[in-house]
Amino acid sequence: MALLALPDDLVDRTRKTRIVLCVLDGLGGLPHPEHGATELEAARTPHLDALAASGSLGMHDPVAPGVTPGSGPAHLALFGYDPLAWPVGRGALSALGVGHDLEEGDVAIRLNLATLDAERNITDRRAGRPSDPRAREVVDRLAAGIDLGPDVTFHLAPEKEHRVVLILRGTGGAPLGAEIDDTDPQREGVPPLEPRARDAASEPTAGLLAEFVRQAEALLADDPLIRGVLARGIASYQRFPSMEERFGLRGAAYARYPMYRGAGRLVGMEVPGVPPTDLDAVALLEAHFRDFDFHFIHAKAPDARGEDGDFDGKAAAIEEVDAWLPRITALEPDVLLITGDHSTPAGYGAHTWHPVPVLLHSKWSRPTATTFSERSCRGGDLGRVRGMDLLSLALAHAGRLRKHGA
Repeated sequence: MALLALPDDLVDRTRKTRIVLCVLDGLGGLPHPEHGATELEAARTPHLDALAASGSLGMHDPVAPGVTPGSGPAHLALFGYDPLAWPVGRGALSALGVGHDLEEGDVAIRLNLATLDAERNITDRRAGRPSDPRAREVVDRLAAGIDLGPDVTFHLAPEKEHRVVLILRGTGGAPLGAEIDDTDPQREGVPPLEPRARDAASEPTAGLLAEFVRQAEALLADDPLIRGVLARGIASYQRFPSMEERFGLRGAAYARYPMYRGAGRLVGMEVPGVPPTDLDAVALLEAHFRDFDFHFIHAKAPDARGEDGDFDGKAAAIEEVDAWLPRITALEPDVLLITGDHSTPAGYGAHTWHPVPVLLHSKWSRPTATTFSERSCRGGDLGRVRGMDLLSLALAHAGRLRKHGA
């Protein structure tokens, strides 16, 4: 007997309800040592609180209890994909995010433009965060000057500031191995690491990457600041079943940063535009609300301020999202799901394993509190669930899941 795949096999594809997923990146926090409130609890959020008063609350573990998630697997979980069964590298998300169409077997690599000294020691892993036009100049120079031979083609694209995407594609039809360690040591004062293959199939790709790095440093030797590249998130591309195939949802992604648009594209979402600000992302959602069943809108600032260790800045970033939420609720989605992909407490300054607050609003919600906070969410009727289960809950509240069994 074939095992039931949940929620896929229960999806009612005749329903035309709409779901909005609003992700406040890095939403979860920890109590401030002076006043005991988290960033979400310290923020003034009248609109989130009003939604909480008529919605359902809970907490979610992005991957599993105690596991600190990366942004890629955390977002895949929110889209209903088990991040342990569907691993994906940062490079593939970045490549899709800048609009590149990947083929099965392509290897996508996220590069950092970096500053190296005369001894090849890293003095700045982000090369002073160059402007996008400056990064484009460097990318064009590398693309024109590097030759990796006849067995591979490569494509370079700037992502944002110091971030660049490299895509390698074999010319013989066979997929390239991608089990290769990063060359970014994640610290300064030491030289870049060598690209080390973890299996025999990836040895040729590691050699190609080493040659790319060598030629890049030679071409940039006279640059005043950008002297090399650091490779991260090396990933072989595999096609994922789309959200429309699995859940009957035609989706759209609205995000300023390429990686998050890439996460959406990976599961079949369309990208109606590239918004320069969060308000532009909201405007895109408004313009395309009737065109799609599922809308994913992303706000990066809470995570960025959390990683900066800026408690007040993160609270202010949450308040900025609260201010534009009425434009989303005015569209009257059948389900509005508001959460984060992970926790980024300002006191910790990085992603953590702590569960993330969830607010799910529909006409079928069971309210338990009048504010949206870690404290209220811990006592909410949704309980504590896996991140990947939130999509099932959203489908159920949207009337898109049939009953299981007689």
